[in-house]
Amino acid sequence: MAMPKHKKSKMRKRQRVAQLEKPILASTGTCPACGAVVRSHRACPKCGMYKGRKILAVG
Repeated sequence: MAMPKHKKSKMRKRQRVAQLEKPILASTGTCPACGAVVRSHRACPKCGMYKGRKILAVG
């Protein structure tokens, strides 16, 4: 198994994690049915609508 030759600094680890989180924040929109903030290509967690159809039973 490969072993790292040098220690990764805290800053380098944190920069890598920060890059992973950015696309999630950028890919949000609003639900046309209720106006809630929704990630793209996912059903709305508030009303359960996706592409004009009721997908989830939200109670």
